Amino acid sequence: MKHFRIALAALGCALAFTAHAGLFEDDEARKAILEVRQRLDSSQQRLTEELRKANEDNAQLRRSLLDLSNQLEVMRKEMAQMRGQDEQIARDLSEVQRRQKDLSQGVDDRLRKFEPSKVTVDGKEFVADPAEKQEFDAALAVMRKGEFAPAQAAFTAFLKRYPQSGYKAPALFWLGNAQYALRNYRDAIVNFRALVAADPEHMRAPEAVLAVANCQVELKDVKAARKTLEDLVKAYPQSEAASVAKERLSKLK
Repeated sequence: MKHFRIALAALGCALAFTAHAGLFEDDEARKAILEVRQRLDSSQQRLTEELRKANEDNAQLRRSLLDLSNQLEVMRKEMAQMRGQDEQIARDLSEVQRRQKDLSQGVDDRLRKFEPSKVTVDGKEFVADPAEKQEFDAALAVMRKGEFAPAQAAFTAFLKRYPQSGYKAPALFWLGNAQYALRNYRDAIVNFRALVAADPEHMRAPEAVLAVANCQVELKDVKAARKTLEDLVKAYPQSEAASVAKERLSKLK
């Protein structure tokens, strides 16, 4: 553009100088004009070339900007997809953790069913297996329903299966009561005495001794019954069973 302006200025100066001075012939004037035109054409060509190159550069720049914009858009989509994947992974992880917790809790619950636990029966605390507790409770439930024969069988089986159980004393007591109800007095005496021998400090021991005396009375063995009642009063003087024994002694002849 600069060269073009210079050429135009030169052409104007040449024409003005020729017209006012009259120093050149027509051939020389035409020659000067031709030279100026050549320079002008050359300047125009350079300008055209520069404009073409500028247009090409602008087009390349626009393509580069468009490519960059496309790349940015792709990156935004990829980042959005990655965020979505991260959120899904977080949800999946949370679900896995929840299931793992539920599974662990379920395993703990199942194991707990087989683990021994502390129980308290007749004022005594001891450790019992779940199956042991369940079997004793089932036998006692049968006894409370007044089904004495099935109760006798249930407690007998229980004592054979768990001879060292913490339930031994109460099992012997209820077995003796079932046998008493069935008028199986001799076996009842054996089991009541077994309770007292195994755990003389048990809260049901005085009742067991009193039950032995009751069985002896039913068997018409009054002498043995009196001795049993006297032994009860001596061994457990503060018990309720001892008070009952004193009354029975006053009535036995």
